[in-house]
Amino acid sequence: MSHERIGLFGGTFDPPHLGHLILASEARTQLELTRLLWTVTPDPPHKQGQFITPLEHRLAMVKLAIRDDPSFELSNAELGRPGPHYTVDTIKLVAEQNPGAEIVPVLGGDSLQELPSWHQPKEILYAAHWVGVMRRPGEEMNLEELERELPGIKSKVHYVDAPLLEIASREIRSRVATGKPFRYYLPDPVYEYIEQHQLYQQSAFVNRQSPIANRKS
Repeated sequence: MSHERIGLFGGTFDPPHLGHLILASEARTQLELTRLLWTVTPDPPHKQGQFITPLEHRLAMVKLAIRDDPSFELSNAELGRPGPHYTVDTIKLVAEQNPGAEIVPVLGGDSLQELPSWHQPKEILYAAHWVGVMRRPGEEMNLEELERELPGIKSKVHYVDAPLLEIASREIRSRVATGKPFRYYLPDPVYEYIEQHQLYQQSAFVNRQSPIANRKS
């Protein structure tokens, strides 16, 4: 009997947009994942001191964004436990909840380069079956240098060829706050939710400009 292979697609998702959905779909297909868990981080360690939309809204938006794809699930791995929430703890918890499953965290290329500065990076490699890494067109990764800092990482990295997408949550928040069009960056139900709850208005956006602590997830 083949093992279940579960991907972990984590982030603040503030808000979740079409780029997230496209990348998640590519990761699921190219890494041959059984399921992809969207892990909404309540208290991201690299965003300490920065205003983040309340968790209830971010969870609601992710539920709306992924509701039509049965291979996508909203994970509860980081809910109900104190923060900050570190990737290594999430991997271990999902592994405990799914005995025998192969756990594959999915990272961006920038996050891969920063991995040595994360909390317990060697433990992340040990706990993960693979590390899925999004690779944009023309992007090159220096695994030799990373291998010196984190022995064994070369055998763990599996690339996901991702399209070049110029969509970012911070840009969407800025667009909402400054009255620019943003509807077509988002799944329809997420757009409607933002409008209904008046998220990312000017006052909230201004509060986001506070300093960000330099800690990694």
